[in-house]
Amino acid sequence: MTTLPAKHPIAKDARIVITGAAGLVGQNLIVELKSQGYSNLVAIDKHPYNLGILRELHPDVTAIEADLAVSGDWTGAFAGAQCVVQLHAQITSKFRDEFVRNNVEATRLVLAAIRANEVPYLVHVSSSVVVSVANDDYTNTKKDQEALVVAGDTPHCVLRPTLMFGWFDPKHFGWLSRFMAKTPVFPIPGDGKYMRQPLYERDFCRCIVRCIENQPQGTIYDVVGDTRIDYIDIIRTIKRAKGLHTLILRIPYGLFHALLRLYGAFSGKPPFTAAQLAALTAGDDFKGIDTFETFGVRQTPFEEAVRESYCDPRYSHIVLKR
Repeated sequence: MTTLPAKHPIAKDARIVITGAAGLVGQNLIVELKSQGYSNLVAIDKHPYNLGILRELHPDVTAIEADLAVSGDWTGAFAGAQCVVQLHAQITSKFRDEFVRNNVEATRLVLAAIRANEVPYLVHVSSSVVVSVANDDYTNTKKDQEALVVAGDTPHCVLRPTLMFGWFDPKHFGWLSRFMAKTPVFPIPGDGKYMRQPLYERDFCRCIVRCIENQPQGTIYDVVGDTRIDYIDIIRTIKRAKGLHTLILRIPYGLFHALLRLYGAFSGKPPFTAAQLAALTAGDDFKGIDTFETFGVRQTPFEEAVRESYCDPRYSHIVLKR
C-alpha cells in the first residue's frame, strides 16, 4: 500500500467534532491536532471528570458533556462540521448491556447526527479485536459498531489499532506502571511470554490526522505497533524506564485467572479482568499496514515511547478515570 495521495489540506479552522474525546485517544488527538494548528475543535464526552481535565488543558476547545446514547442538544454541535472523528467506545465492563448501549446504540445516534447535518467525512476508530480470535462482549459490539459505519452512506475510513499506550492512560500500561511503582512485587500470569504489538498513542493520532486531511474513501486500515514484544518484556521495559526495583513474580495461569475473577466479584471497575486475560493469551498475531509508507508516520521506538508516556513532565502525571 502506498502513501495516501496528497490533497488540498482541510482548513486549519475547519470544525472537527470528536466523540469520546475525553478518553485516551481523544486527549492525545487534541494535543496532536492543536500542535498541527487546528483551532476549531469540538470535544464530546459523557465522563465529567475526564472532560474536566480536557477543559483545564484546552480552554480553547469547545467541550460538551453529553451521553451519546441519548438524543439531545449535542447533535447541534455537528452543524457545519467538516469532519467527525468517532472515538466513543465501551472498553471494559462486567455487563453486556453497557457494551451494546455505548458501542452500538450511541453509534446509531451519532451516525444519524452526521447524516442530518451533512457532515462530509467520518474517521471511525474501530479496533484490532474485530479481526482477532477473541469472543467477548467488547469484541462483538465493536464488530457491530464498525458494520454500522461501513453500511452507511457517509464517506469514511476505518482505523483498527492494536493495544495502545501513551499519555493519560488509566488502564493497560498506564495502570501497570502505576501499580509497579507502588508494590514491591509485580505478579504476571504464567511465563509472561504472550506476544503483544503495542501501538504508541501519539503515532496513532498522527495517522488519524492524515486521514482527516486526505479523506481516503471506504478504506480500512489495520494499524499495528511495529514492535513485537512479550508481555513480560513490556513489564521489564516499564520497570527500566521508571528506574524501579520491583520484583517480577510469575504466578501459575490458573491461579492468576481465579484471583482476577475473585477481585472482579468485589470491584465495580476492575483494572484487569479475566476476559482481558483471555485476550492477552489468545495468541493473536496482527498484520498491519506500514504506517510510514501509508501515512508518512514513522513509529517511535518502543522504549522511547514508554519513557515519554510515563516519565515526560508534560502529561505523564495526568491520569484519566475509568
